[in-house]
Amino acid sequence: MSSASFLVVPQWQGSGSSRAMRLIDGAEAIRGDLPAAATTVVPVPAAAGESLGTGVSRFSALATVRDAAAAELMLLEAPVVTIGGDCAADLASVQHAVAGAPAGSVALVWFDAHADINDVGSSPSSAFHGMVVRALLGDAPDGLASSGPSLLSTGNVVLAGTRAIDDGESAYIEETGIRMLGPGELDDPAVIVAAVEATGATSVYVHIDLDVLDPATISGVGYPEPFGVQPEALCDAVRALRGRFGLAGAAITEFAPESPDAAGHDMAVILRILGALTGRLEANGGGASTGGSSAGGSSAGGSSAGGSSTTGSARHLSTDPRPADDGS
Repeated sequence: MSSASFLVVPQWQGSGSSRAMRLIDGAEAIRGDLPAAATTVVPVPAAAGESLGTGVSRFSALATVRDAAAAELMLLEAPVVTIGGDCAADLASVQHAVAGAPAGSVALVWFDAHADINDVGSSPSSAFHGMVVRALLGDAPDGLASSGPSLLSTGNVVLAGTRAIDDGESAYIEETGIRMLGPGELDDPAVIVAAVEATGATSVYVHIDLDVLDPATISGVGYPEPFGVQPEALCDAVRALRGRFGLAGAAITEFAPESPDAAGHDMAVILRILGALTGRLEANGGGASTGGSSAGGSSAGGSSAGGSSTTGSARHLSTDPRPADDGS
């Protein structure tokens, strides 16, 4: 692996799943394959936390973890690869990367089956892992929302591999023109590179929710969606981004294995992704091939690389049904 710092954030409180605490096991499984000298672990409260009237389930715990991660990030050498935990595990990491660069110079590529762009009013579950991108755009309760130099612009966001969105998310994406690429569009790495080039950014933050992958290739995810991205296509896309842009930071999130044996089976795929994020690039500009395997022959019907999304063929689905163990 190349020189990178690793920040392990075994946060589970942002999840809407009744099996959210498996995310702790997932983070620990990945941690076991990281270089110990370059790895820092953020302590996560054992308690679920309270909403405190914010409309965000477990808000108090989430804000505590965000602050703790932000403090650790000040001490780490960039780029930092965050290991979650739920999709909000790298909230502070994205904010830190954006705040530390010239305004508008960092693009966020959000590899995820879901858009995670609900706000408090549109979320069907109040689970924060479905609101993270919106918080990075400044629309969330104080304590979680980006502001000032950490505030991200909608023009600097690319949703990649997205194929299940809620109605409120669809309306927001359409209104703001956020770029969205379906799984099939990631078969050619040049497409994701062109989408980021269109933002005008010079560096990229790569967030990977493992449910972006096709469920046939990984089992330890809480919200699998059919017709996802193949691992080789994801790795090619990541290497292509690194070959064209500076890496401002990255994250791998939402690994929730059912058992140690299941975790071991999935780790081969996860280590390939880690290698794409941190390994030495080949001299040809990232070693990306021009065509990964087919993602089940289905695209979410996002936009062309430089245009805004039209969400007509992405499934409208409540991605976070309200859990019985809400804890708010």
